[in-house]
Amino acid sequence: MKILYISPRYEGGIGGHAKRVAEKLRENGFDIELMNIPHVPIKNLKNPSFTILGTMKAMINSKKYDAVHAWNIPSSFVMKKINAKKKILSVHGIYGQQIEKIHSKTTSKIGKKAEEESFKIPDMFTTDSKYVQNFYKTQLGIDFVYLPAPLDVSKFDKIPDLPEKKNQVIYIGRDSYEKGIDILKNIEDKINGNVVYCTDLPWDETMKKLKESAILVIPSRMESIPQVIKEAFYLKKPVIATEVGGIPEIIGNNVTGILVPPENPQKLLEAINTILEDKSLTEKLVKNAFDFINQNFTWEKLLPKYIEFYKNT
Repeated sequence: MKILYISPRYEGGIGGHAKRVAEKLRENGFDIELMNIPHVPIKNLKNPSFTILGTMKAMINSKKYDAVHAWNIPSSFVMKKINAKKKILSVHGIYGQQIEKIHSKTTSKIGKKAEEESFKIPDMFTTDSKYVQNFYKTQLGIDFVYLPAPLDVSKFDKIPDLPEKKNQVIYIGRDSYEKGIDILKNIEDKINGNVVYCTDLPWDETMKKLKESAILVIPSRMESIPQVIKEAFYLKKPVIATEVGGIPEIIGNNVTGILVPPENPQKLLEAINTILEDKSLTEKLVKNAFDFINQNFTWEKLLPKYIEFYKNT
């Protein structure tokens, strides 16, 4: 199959997921092309510039594809101009809610209208979270195919063994409001350890930092399912995260990790300091999490679902 992928970038978040899927499908005989589109790197101009420049690039693309797969809402508008038998849109998280959290009321209205219009373009929809799947089915009557984001465990072979730095707490994610980084920073001086922030390192460097840390903290106000939680599970690092979005789908409280209410710095602080002190609880969590990730989210388990999905489009 010849498939075109469209994403504002192919690293981090949904774009990184798109790249990982492309790599794995190529290994299995699929012809995957990544469309690279420039954009203006200014907050309120990123998406509009990506959409405009992408649409122009799409209009001069004379190729024909079996499928075109847009990875996020702005990519859907670029996809509209591509000649393909099937058009697919993937959404991780609730786009309208995300826009509302981080932008002005005027921008939020435009964003929600864009979300509504973008859903008129695809023939099929996918998401990595049952939470997102259920939301759009309930609110808009749209059926999303649930395709979990797999973990490529083979890539961890190149991450060296590193000694754990005592009581090092790590944050991995964008430096943005919806990720709750400010909440963690506000309690940092009360944490019985050292906090390290990884917001823009390459993947392998980030994994080294994670491997030498004692705890991963996800203080998000909203989420789909952060891939870094699965990475921490595989590296046997305990995870403390807020009970938002699809996170409870992979973190069972006191089973595979610790869940705390969003925007509750006191509960977050208590959970961090508890895990730093309670080694028996840590051992239980990391064992359960490691088993869970290997039983449910490796490519070995999920590749057949991806192949079946594309072959049936």
